[in-house]
Amino acid sequence: MELQRLTRSLAVLCLLVVPVVVAAAGDGTSQNNLPLPITPNDLIQPGTQPETLTDELLRPSNCRDCHGDYDKTVEPFARWAGSMMAQASRDPIFYACLAIANQDLNGGGELCLRCHTPVGWLQGRSEPTDGSALDPELGDLDGISCHVCHRMVDPVYDPENPMVDQTILADLDQVPGEPHTGQYVVDPEGHRRGPYFMGIGFPWHPWHQSPFHQEALLCANCHDVSNPALSRQPDGTYRLNDLDAQHPTHDKRHEFPVERTFTEWKLSVYERAPIETGGRFGGNKTAVSTCQDCHLPDTTGIGCKPGLGGELRDDLALHNFNGANSWVLRAVRELYPDEETGLSDEIVEDAIARNHEMLGLSADLEAFVRSDGGVDELVVRVINRTGHKLPTGYGEGRRFWINARFYDLNEQLLVEHGHYDATTAELTTADTRVYESVQGLDSYMAGETGLPEGESFHFVLNNTVLKDNRIPPRGYNRQQFELNQAGPRAHEYAEEQYWDDTVFSIPEGAARVAVELFHQTTSREYIEFLRDENHTNTKGQEAYDLWEQFGKSAPVTMATTEVLMDDEVCPTPIVYGLGSIDATGEQARLAWAGTPSVSIDDFQVILSGGEPGAMARLLGGAASASITLDDGQLLVDRPRVLAAAVVGSDGTATFDLPLGDKPQLADREVYLQVAFRVGPIGEPSTSEGLHIDVCP
Repeated sequence: MELQRLTRSLAVLCLLVVPVVVAAAGDGTSQNNLPLPITPNDLIQPGTQPETLTDELLRPSNCRDCHGDYDKTVEPFARWAGSMMAQASRDPIFYACLAIANQDLNGGGELCLRCHTPVGWLQGRSEPTDGSALDPELGDLDGISCHVCHRMVDPVYDPENPMVDQTILADLDQVPGEPHTGQYVVDPEGHRRGPYFMGIGFPWHPWHQSPFHQEALLCANCHDVSNPALSRQPDGTYRLNDLDAQHPTHDKRHEFPVERTFTEWKLSVYERAPIETGGRFGGNKTAVSTCQDCHLPDTTGIGCKPGLGGELRDDLALHNFNGANSWVLRAVRELYPDEETGLSDEIVEDAIARNHEMLGLSADLEAFVRSDGGVDELVVRVINRTGHKLPTGYGEGRRFWINARFYDLNEQLLVEHGHYDATTAELTTADTRVYESVQGLDSYMAGETGLPEGESFHFVLNNTVLKDNRIPPRGYNRQQFELNQAGPRAHEYAEEQYWDDTVFSIPEGAARVAVELFHQTTSREYIEFLRDENHTNTKGQEAYDLWEQFGKSAPVTMATTEVLMDDEVCPTPIVYGLGSIDATGEQARLAWAGTPSVSIDDFQVILSGGEPGAMARLLGGAASASITLDDGQLLVDRPRVLAAAVVGSDGTATFDLPLGDKPQLADREVYLQVAFRVGPIGEPSTSEGLHIDVCP
């Protein structure tokens, strides 16, 4: 091992004395040690390898003949074409980032290409790693195309999968554990896979029925991203691996975390059970669980052109792939002709509108006045309604923030927090909460690279997380998130907390405050980095010019609210955690009636899904907990019994919670849960939790 580390050090020394493209520091005067001299062996990963497919991956135009041009409200092709999945290998931000990845890490573009252009990667055209060998005529710029997804194989075999998968997995040199970073397995033959049974004698193409295509694990292939050139050390830091060798385990928990969207979902309540959202995300489903439930929601329709024998289904997956990107599709149309991309004015604008809608659905926003030691303050609460962090995914340049504007009685602006200048694209950050992930270099990596220690957009070199205050999903457990590299940094969240409160001082004379939540896809700081640090080609400048042309990634309003200072606003209680689930699949849930106020004695907590005849107890405490029991979870820290009731024959129980005799609770938070015992000696079952802010 010491010899290998010496070899790498000598290689770095050689790079300093031979003619290479050398990236300059910010002032253009100092040099660094880049690119770090790894080899292709350092980036080899499990799964299907290049040039091993028996049948080529067909272009989406072959699928369009049957699955497009008949009804844009349901057809797979048009909606897929309008997604960033389809345009992932035409994205100008991708190419700007790719250039710097190669400048930073010898062949570092390999990490990007295998997910952004899987067709080019699988068919052997990802060398060189700057993408110059990609062939548009062979489908290399078609992003994550129909054939890529619909030939994916479950890396974990079970009897419900096609029998041939046993052979496919056995033929691999290395089978992924839990896949990530493009460790996908692809059927070497041209069988289209999907969740539906197509019938005996289906005439149009070979097929396999695949339950995997409705599992979130499919999305893990590219929505958990790690840097395999870095290994986690016993002290929790990350260092470069031995030179010219694969990562020793290929386990994402042992590699540096670039993105953890799938992991965030896996650690949420959505992985454990469908969560009722009232149809917020799920199309025909009101309760959602998997990635597909929200990003490919079910509708009623036919998945192919009329006359081809397609069934009318009420679980037809809309191929929306909605996300948060607000401007790049317009840039793609500027760079490529519509006949190549499958885009049109209508498709692009509809897709962007769907992304804006999803941003609006992803969070709830509340604002209210609370007294702290006799001083009134404004509390702005953001509640994450997604199944992952908010925001999630690739963190560089992505953020959302709170804008709060206080006005007097004459509607004159007194104070603004989180001001964004649309002309300069500059955000005032010091006076508000900006939700984001910030990575960087520690002292070890600064020494290896010659770059300064601290915040950095050099994502293939970053080896530490300096800030991550993104809001966790429902079901957050501090220990599990830390163990799986998804814990917060420079911010604290209580157990099970999937909301965040920001406190603002109320200026003298304020009569009203308007609050907005803004999301931005590409910050000025990031786009300027891509422009200024690219010393290889013009891709950074091209991306910057397009960013300017299309509005500088103008922030999108996610939610708005306002508070009149004379009004008494009591914040809405929040249901959290997951209740016990009985043999029929029914969950023990909580609801409420009335107002949690010490001046109104009408607040009630209502249990449903309980065991008829069981004695149920309402538990309360000042903090939340996340403790697994044999048959449920304890969601209240150091709970006290507040009330008791017998569960009725319909599984419900109602608990009166008189707050009028507890004036000391005003402006305090209380956490509630119901526990009930199934059978005379059974383990206690538990409901969801309920968080309330007790109002004056």
